Amino acid sequence: MANTISAILPILQDAATVVGREQVGFIPACYKNTSVARAGLNQTVNYPVVPTMSSASVTPAATSSSGTDMTVAAGSIVMDNLKKVSWNFTGEQEVALSNGDIGPFRDIYAQTLQQAMRKLCNEIEAALWVAAYVNASRAVGTTAGTAPFATANNLTELAGLKRILDDNGAPMGDRAFVAGSDALVNLLGLQTGFTRVNESGSSEALRQGVIGRAFGFDVYNSTQIGAVTAGTAASATTNNAGYAVGATTLTGASAGTGTILNGDIVSFASENAAYKYVLQNTTATVTAGTIDADVSDGWSAKLGRPGLRAAMSAATKAMTMIATSTRHIGLQRQGLHLVMRAPNDGNDGAADVATVTDPKSGLVFQLARYAQYMQSSWEMRVLYGVAAPNSDLIAVLYG
Repeated sequence: MANTISAILPILQDAATVVGREQVGFIPACYKNTSVARAGLNQTVNYPVVPTMSSASVTPAATSSSGTDMTVAAGSIVMDNLKKVSWNFTGEQEVALSNGDIGPFRDIYAQTLQQAMRKLCNEIEAALWVAAYVNASRAVGTTAGTAPFATANNLTELAGLKRILDDNGAPMGDRAFVAGSDALVNLLGLQTGFTRVNESGSSEALRQGVIGRAFGFDVYNSTQIGAVTAGTAASATTNNAGYAVGATTLTGASAGTGTILNGDIVSFASENAAYKYVLQNTTATVTAGTIDADVSDGWSAKLGRPGLRAAMSAATKAMTMIATSTRHIGLQRQGLHLVMRAPNDGNDGAADVATVTDPKSGLVFQLARYAQYMQSSWEMRVLYGVAAPNSDLIAVLYG
């Protein structure tokens, strides 16, 4: 064939620079491992989860006492997404590209590469968002269905997000606030502390629409953030067993009607009325789905670490569901993980294969060309998995 991948790598590099960061916020904010070579498709990468520890009084003695035993749990990330974007070009079209012509076909080819990378980036971004809001620890917000920061010169909601991470003991560095477009509009349009140069100390928000940092968060925008449908549970309660501070599994009584969905935001009566918790499946998951299809026969759900903030007395507690809302995310980098690498082509007969790393986002893509009859078939592809191993490092701002 007239064309090889090496001839178009400069175009591909330009595409990576432009598209890899175009509409993403979770990709730069999360922890990334882009060279997980030991895991294949649908295989698991394990990581340790060390439990919280307790203290005890020291009693002088002739010999030291034994340390307290602890059980280190195992979390996992499954490399379960092998995705591609594919297209064809005929031999004559490739000749038009390879002869150095700078006409329309070269533009078409460059845009094809850009759109392929854009599609894959957006899918990864969406997967990270779902993992974040489903596996968050707690939530803060004012009114479901109303974009945050709607009150001029009032950043109370962002302060509340910071408080959750602070109370959870999240490290102060590498924090990010990933906002949907509606929240970002209010930040730029109503919170004049960002756009007034004399108050913010910078003209970036006013001139470039870039907020930078606020309350210790690097502020990003993600167009993948949207409304999340809430469960329909009404008049549901916990059982009357009572739960200690830090409890991470709750059992419901046979009461009420409706459903509970993974990632639902709820509060519980009396002791925990001030806290909004995120409910999760009792089995490890990073995906949306149903926790219980009918609460009238009882239910069981998990809370992300650090669990209950206030002890529940031994009595049933009414559960209040936050309605359908948009889920913006505050996180510390280690709360959300992306593992990713170029797929192994297995010597499948591709005429050319190249691996390219986006220099800004760190994402790794593989481009392959297959020689066919009078044409070439192209694929842009990637293998990846996402996980939220540390729910105590993730919080939701709903609106």
